[in-house]
Amino acid sequence: MSRWRKAAFVAVALMTSVAALHGLVLMGTAMSPPNVALPSDEARTGSRDATRRELGASWARKRGRINEVRLSGGPVDVGAANVRLLYEQQVTIEGDLHRQLHHYVPWWPVRTLVLDIARLRFSHLDDVISNDHRLEIAAQALAFQPDPFASLMGTYQRFVFLHSLYDIMLWFEHSPLVGCTSFVIGPELTAGGHTLVGRNFDFEGPQVLDDHKALFLMLEDGHIPYASVSWPGFVGSVSGMNIEGLAVVIHGARAGQPRTTGEPVVQTVRDLLRGARTTPEALAALSDRDPMVPHMLLIADAAGDAAVVERIPGHPAHVRPRDGPALPLTNHLEGRHADDPKNIDVRLHSSTIPRRRRLDELLARLQPGVGVPQVVDILRDKRGIGDAPLPLGHRSAIDALIATHSIVMDTTGRQIWISEGPHATGRYIRFDLRELLALDYRPDGPADVEAHPGDAIITDGRFDAWKHSGRPHASAQPVLAAP
Repeated sequence: MSRWRKAAFVAVALMTSVAALHGLVLMGTAMSPPNVALPSDEARTGSRDATRRELGASWARKRGRINEVRLSGGPVDVGAANVRLLYEQQVTIEGDLHRQLHHYVPWWPVRTLVLDIARLRFSHLDDVISNDHRLEIAAQALAFQPDPFASLMGTYQRFVFLHSLYDIMLWFEHSPLVGCTSFVIGPELTAGGHTLVGRNFDFEGPQVLDDHKALFLMLEDGHIPYASVSWPGFVGSVSGMNIEGLAVVIHGARAGQPRTTGEPVVQTVRDLLRGARTTPEALAALSDRDPMVPHMLLIADAAGDAAVVERIPGHPAHVRPRDGPALPLTNHLEGRHADDPKNIDVRLHSSTIPRRRRLDELLARLQPGVGVPQVVDILRDKRGIGDAPLPLGHRSAIDALIATHSIVMDTTGRQIWISEGPHATGRYIRFDLRELLALDYRPDGPADVEAHPGDAIITDGRFDAWKHSGRPHASAQPVLAAP
C-alpha cells in the first residue's frame, strides 16, 4: 500500500471513528420530554389592535417597541402560548444565536466537539429542572413547529440548554464576561418614600435580544403574579418584579467551582418572584437551594428592605444588606469569597471596579426627592471616575452601550420602566403592574405609551456616528475555550 493510500485509509478510519463516537454521544445523552397535550386554541389578531395576538386568556402586543406578553394558566398553557404568540420572533432570535456560534467557532468539527461535550456534561440537566418548568419547556418544544433547527439538536433538549445558557457557558467561557450594573435607592432618598431599583443587564452578545426584548406578565395557576423582562421564548427570569413589590435581578460572578448539579439560576429567580413577597422571605427560600454556578442576586421589596446575595456552589450564601440610603452592585464579590483567585481576576481584568467606583460617586451625590429621571441618568452615565470623559462605548462606563435591557423598577408603586433600545438610549416605557397583572384586566384597543425621553446621543446623531464607525468597545472580547 502506497504512503498516500495509507494516509487516506487512516483519515477515513479517523473520520469514521469520530462519527461513530458522535453517534454514541447523541444516543447516550438524548433527553425525553414529559408527555404533554397542547391546547387546541390558535392565536388570532386582536380586533382593535393590529399588534395584538390573542390565545385563550393569553395575549401579546406592542407597547412602543417592546413586546408586552401576558401568559396565563398552568405550565402547558404558558409554554404553548409563549410559542404560538411569538413564534416568528423566537425563530429570529435562535437563528441569530446559531450564527453567533458559527462566527466564533467557524470550524464545524470544533462546534460539534463543543456541543458533544455539553451534551455529555449536562445530559441530566432536565432532571435538575423543576417539574413545572419541564412541562412548560416540553409544551414549547411541541408547539415550536416547524423547527428550523431540528438537525442541530432535538427541540426539547435544545430548549433545556437554551434556558440554562448562563450555567452552561460558565464551563466553556474563561474570560471575565461579567458586566451588569444595578442599584437600589431606598425610601429615605426618593420622592414619596418609594424604593427604586436601577438595572443594566449588560451582555456583549446578540443584538437581537435587545431588539426583541419583552415584558412577560405571568399569571401562573397557584402562584404570585409577576413580571419578567427578557426575550421571546425564554423560560426563567433574569430581571423581574412581582405584584407584591419584590424585585430580583441576576449578576454574574466568578469564584469556586461550577457544578453540573444544583439549580439553574434563572429558575431560582423565577421561583422567588412567584413565591416570595418580601426580601426576608426570598432569603429564606434561598437557604436550602444550591446553585450550579457562582452568581449574585440583588433583591429588594416594597418597603425598601434590600440585599445582595453572593451564591457559590457548595457554600453558604453571603448576604450584604442595604445599610445606607443606597445599595450598589457590579460584578465582584465582597464577602467570604472576595479573595478567591477568580474573583481577584474579575477585579483586575474586568470593568467591575471602575463601574463600582463611578456608581458610588453618583449615588453619593443624590439629594432627597429622587425619581425615575435621576435613576435613568445613572443608568445612562458614560463618564469615568471623577467625571473623566470616556469615548462612547467604553467598557468602564456604567452605560457601555451593551445593555440587553435597561430598566427602572418602583417596588413600592409596582411600576417598571423599560428602555426601548438600542441599549439604554431609547425611551423608557412605563408599565403599571397593578393594572397589567390584575386578574380581570383585558386590553381594549392599542396600548397607551407613557415614556421618559430617549438619550440625547440618539437625537444629536452621536450614537449613529459611533455605530457606523465600527469602533469596538474598549474592553476584552469574550473568548470560548475548551473546558
